[in-house]
Amino acid sequence: MMLHDVADATHQYIGSLDGDQREHAIRAVTDDDLRHRWAYTPGTRPGLVLGELRRDQRKAVHGMLATVLSPHAYAQAAAVMALEDVLDHREGGHRDRHNGDYWTVLFGTPGGDEPWGWRVEGHHLSVNVVVADGRVSATPFFLGANPARVTYRGRVVGQPLRLEEELARELLDRMGPTARRLAVVSDTAPHDIRSGNSPRVSPSEPVGVTPAQLGKSAGEMLVDIVRFYLDRLAFELADEEFARIDPERLHFSWEGSLRRGEGHYYRIQGPELLIEYDNTANEANHVHTVWRRHSGDFGDDLLAAHYDASRHTVARGVAQNG
Repeated sequence: MMLHDVADATHQYIGSLDGDQREHAIRAVTDDDLRHRWAYTPGTRPGLVLGELRRDQRKAVHGMLATVLSPHAYAQAAAVMALEDVLDHREGGHRDRHNGDYWTVLFGTPGGDEPWGWRVEGHHLSVNVVVADGRVSATPFFLGANPARVTYRGRVVGQPLRLEEELARELLDRMGPTARRLAVVSDTAPHDIRSGNSPRVSPSEPVGVTPAQLGKSAGEMLVDIVRFYLDRLAFELADEEFARIDPERLHFSWEGSLRRGEGHYYRIQGPELLIEYDNTANEANHVHTVWRRHSGDFGDDLLAAHYDASRHTVARGVAQNG
């Protein structure tokens, strides 16, 4: 049912486009350069921009997002997009930001046996979806927020990525002092997520603390944080992603200040997992978060398996006919 819903929502969007729009909206899933060329900074993208679509077309794009994302992550994504107008007002409008500045590009179309996918992307949002042989991939998955917090007399009015910070702080609180010393690997946080918008991330030497060093309560909390990031996806997809994780091989590290309101960063690593969180810019009121898979970003693992199976099928057919 999950895959059927994603395909139906994508068909609905495609069906709303006219001929000229389709020409700009649809690219080949085999265009590896374009699939791997992603960003979370402001700027134009390939495809069609929401602000120039009709109302029904914009709703169709949101329908695509809502089928892949869990309800809470879809709410986060919608809030991130809305913050563009808040940021634009704070800046006096000189960068001409708008909540319509998000682009959709399709990679192939649903139907038949060929892989397909899409990306919805703009400032602080990048959701990359590939579907092949009945399986769905959705990384890199980036969410950011600027401002990260909107307050009234010191009380938070809006903070779409609040739990990304609070859960990590709860983990630090659950650690004993020995584990915390292992977890905090630097007093200075990097200015951004270390992986940036690189097309691929290679496994780096893991640093920080492992579940075996945390104790039962903190170890469970670390797994809960990973599950929280995976639960950005619709629950059926999140379950599949969680089944790939080996909890015993996770590492958690923190960099920067432990005091609220000061720059901080954390990273969770596993053999096929990278989660990064950074909040340093704009007086620690500008958050970047990303979830990536080393061999599976942009559906590369699904596409490789699909094309490998196709070559074997062709080879068997040639052998039988020969």
